[in-house]
Amino acid sequence: MSVIGEFAALVTAICWSGSSISFAEATRRVGSVTINVLRLWIAAIFFLITIILLQFSVGIKSYQLFYLMLSGFIGLTLGDTFLFKAYQCLGARLTMLFMSLSPAVSAIIAFYFLSESLSLLDLLGMIITITGIIFVVTERKTSESRNILKSGYLFALLAAIGQGISLIFAKFAFTEGEINGFIAAFIRIVAGIITLTPLAILSGRFKNPITAMKKDKIAFKYTLLGSFLGPFLGITLSMIAIEFSKVGIAATIMALVPVLMLPLLKFFHKETISFRSLAGAIIAVTGVAILFLC
Repeated sequence: MSVIGEFAALVTAICWSGSSISFAEATRRVGSVTINVLRLWIAAIFFLITIILLQFSVGIKSYQLFYLMLSGFIGLTLGDTFLFKAYQCLGARLTMLFMSLSPAVSAIIAFYFLSESLSLLDLLGMIITITGIIFVVTERKTSESRNILKSGYLFALLAAIGQGISLIFAKFAFTEGEINGFIAAFIRIVAGIITLTPLAILSGRFKNPITAMKKDKIAFKYTLLGSFLGPFLGITLSMIAIEFSKVGIAATIMALVPVLMLPLLKFFHKETISFRSLAGAIIAVTGVAILFLC
């Protein structure tokens, strides 16, 4: 029984947990628009260095290029834009609650367009995992703001749908033939850069990244670390995950970010892990164990 896809999805979630902490610190210092664009450019540099040094073949079919570019546009431009807006309107807790719907969206779309069916054990593992995630993200913190903009619900829902759809288009590319995970991730990053950079500049909120990073070297270090863990390593592993696993299962395991962030928040911010969060983490891990055993 091969668990390459499931393992890649789990490491993806670990990487994204680390990148979330890093980007949160960098965004607090520089601003979300600048960091959102800069992370893609830095990741692109990491990809170019890796591809050149390891001499990966960049030969892919035109359909694969189209699907990966579309996946990058939907996931990194539309999806992440809606995600940041949702954070702004709802806060992290409610936004992550909506994002826990993404695996279900991915599974439904994959069923209709990729003919990916899930066994009863698969479904049980997904339901248990998502239940654990919901336990964690629905815990109300006393420090959370109660000023919620209703438009944020729409943004969060669109972010979850965008995440699911972007994975489906990436999977389409892999069904057309074999692709190196680094190449696939690099193409998605390029698509994000091409569309997101001009939009950020036109918004008027994009700061000169060189000037911003020179003024705040700590922000640059966090951005560098987050870019390596997230857009570079995380997205690459997510491509490997959907190549070797069913999209719904991979998406479910990758949605573990709120759970995996608990020990990081405890270590870096000295946050107390409540009984509810601990119970949710145990439930989620149990679900993932079932998915690995399927």
